[in-house]
Amino acid sequence: MNSFIEELKWRGLFADMMPGTDEQLDKEMTTAYIGFDPTADSLHIGSLIQIKILAHFQQHGHKPIALVGGATGMIGDPSGKSAERNLLDEATLLHYVDCLKNQLSRFLNFDGNETNKAELVNNYDWMKNISFLDFAKNVGKNITVNYMMAKDSVKKRFSGESGADGMSFTEFTYQLIQGYDFLHLYQNNNVKLQMGGSDQWGNITTGTELIRRKAQGEAFALTVPLITKADGTKFGKSESGENYWLDQKKTSPYKFYQFWVNSRDDDAERFIKFYTFLAKEEIEALIEEHKISPNERKLQKKLAEEVTVWVHGREEYEKALKASEILFGRSTAEDLANLDEELFLEVFDGVSQKEVAKNDVLGVNIVDLLSEKSGFLKSKSEATRELKGNSISVNKQKVNEVYTANESDLIDGKFLLLQKGKKSYFIVKVI
Repeated sequence: MNSFIEELKWRGLFADMMPGTDEQLDKEMTTAYIGFDPTADSLHIGSLIQIKILAHFQQHGHKPIALVGGATGMIGDPSGKSAERNLLDEATLLHYVDCLKNQLSRFLNFDGNETNKAELVNNYDWMKNISFLDFAKNVGKNITVNYMMAKDSVKKRFSGESGADGMSFTEFTYQLIQGYDFLHLYQNNNVKLQMGGSDQWGNITTGTELIRRKAQGEAFALTVPLITKADGTKFGKSESGENYWLDQKKTSPYKFYQFWVNSRDDDAERFIKFYTFLAKEEIEALIEEHKISPNERKLQKKLAEEVTVWVHGREEYEKALKASEILFGRSTAEDLANLDEELFLEVFDGVSQKEVAKNDVLGVNIVDLLSEKSGFLKSKSEATRELKGNSISVNKQKVNEVYTANESDLIDGKFLLLQKGKKSYFIVKVI
């Protein structure tokens, strides 16, 4: 079996392929592409598998092409959708295309003189000058409506199986345009393989059929499974339905790290194969260690480290790790003091806070600060009792009845973190 396909299979990242695909990969360095539609100014973790497939492909000596769909993004892929997507104006779309190009360039090797260095292409570059009549005459006549109607993504929309009210002609043309992308890349970039999620099988094989009919050539298809959690629920969104983005301005490295480190055990076993580049032996050893001491969460921690470093770099991972450890008491006051406002509030998301005037915080006795000034504790007597019981901390440091806060204690110049016991927190925002 071809080494690339073998790697996908042991990682659980193989769904299907056309006959002859493995022979093609064994025969020569093969060029393959995956498409990314620019629906936002950043990719999210739902795109990580496709990026990783291209990276594995390159590591196995083949040439990857990442296609940013400036043209197909104007239409919207109907695969797996129950309703037509709102169309974007051209200026917004072109901005999204540029953002995705910059993002994808971080994950693949585009530099050097190697024959298999990665390429970035935009299908708008070859679609923008084709008229509708030319497309209908030169492309449309090669694929029958019956062939297009037989695709699952189309059948589900027309049958109402997905809760849809049919499909517009605009969406119906999507598989033809994607098929033409494959034909263009076959003829101009020697691309012989298209890869994608299993929901893309119909669109990809339309391309191979177009290549067969239009260019009398042979091309191939390979798909990977759509990723869900072990319980079958959708992967990649927060409880509130938010995406986890690859752009740290949209999803901070801390939140990104937390997403992975909070994986369930059964998910972590799958995800560490899917989303890291660790070798099979190392992953199997980690899984066995985790089974012996699951409470140590070694599997989740390694998964979170590898993916966060891959997407955001080692420095951002270290910051996220330190911020994460603050909640569990394995950090120093210096670690807390080094947090900026955004990260501090992310770490203590949901903790009650109150704005208090600076002269009611700095130089004020801790008993008064805990009670009447902040309202964290109900009374001075409670504050005194908790202080004597050594259960009060300010900025994660134990304090006694004589403590008063000064300017240097303020986190990012504006916050004090009050704490009672291990889990009861309160934020004072100094104004």
